[in-house]
Amino acid sequence: MTALLRAESLSKRFSAGGSLFPGSQKWVYAVRDVSLEIARGTTLGLVGESGCGKSTLGRLLIKLITPTSGRVFLGDVEVTALEGAALRKLRRRMQMIFQDPYGALDPRIAIGEAVGEGLDIHHATLTPAERGERIASLLARVGIRADQIDRRPSEFSGGQRQRIVIARALAVEPELIVADEPVSALDVSIQAQVVNLLSELQRERGLTYLFVSHDLRIVEHVSDEVAVMYLGRIVERAPKRTLFATPRHPYTKALLSAVPGRGRERVLLEGDVPSPLDPPPGCAFHTRCPLFKTLSVDQQTLCRAETPSLRVLDDTHCACHFA
Repeated sequence: MTALLRAESLSKRFSAGGSLFPGSQKWVYAVRDVSLEIARGTTLGLVGESGCGKSTLGRLLIKLITPTSGRVFLGDVEVTALEGAALRKLRRRMQMIFQDPYGALDPRIAIGEAVGEGLDIHHATLTPAERGERIASLLARVGIRADQIDRRPSEFSGGQRQRIVIARALAVEPELIVADEPVSALDVSIQAQVVNLLSELQRERGLTYLFVSHDLRIVEHVSDEVAVMYLGRIVERAPKRTLFATPRHPYTKALLSAVPGRGRERVLLEGDVPSPLDPPPGCAFHTRCPLFKTLSVDQQTLCRAETPSLRVLDDTHCACHFA
């Protein structure tokens, strides 16, 4: 399949203070040297523990934040090279669904106007009648009635607000949608409704998704391919069936062992996630890795000294020296 989105060596660092004296500036890397592709019309699930850089990566891919280094391409267009009017024009092709639907909507305006904002920017030639018809159609498609268009976000439930956010993202007819934990704030029954809606919309419109989540059961349901992040790096990427059936990286194995009802032996990781301000040298996972303890002294020295790159193991890409 043709890649719609492609990222090359993408990194993002933030200042962590300490700049009062020469040489004292500290940096924290939220994303380190990430390269990936998402084929047109497919879903890449992105998983990992809280704070691993998933949401930051999603925002980098559509340039809601500017990367420190690396490049992103949407089709043949380099997103990271665009600024101002050129970037605003490209935003019609890429949209985002945020984790908190209430925070994503302006509480002061009616939902019909919220959905219509994108139309005003990217489809300004629509007549008022066409605009109103388009808004009503979008909201109806996500299950919001026509008589609710003039209501404000506070008058809706969490699940309804997320549907409104989805309608707003669809208004400009995007090709790519970054869904950042789109159901984590919802009840389980409502989660299923929203996930099924996203799947239906993908089939209808040929959408491409980056689906960011910490819930592996949902990721397994919606994804074609899955990428696993740890401390800002992709440590494993594989087709969904391959990753869930035969995970290669010790961290992936530990994550999957925590999913209820899969019959896997529980793998308990020792210690806390290291601080991204001062990550361990070499493989950042070696301080918690169950495999590390079984290695020889020379092998452990390699893990401590050299950061593993993603290497190909059958149809899996895995960043582990000894997977």
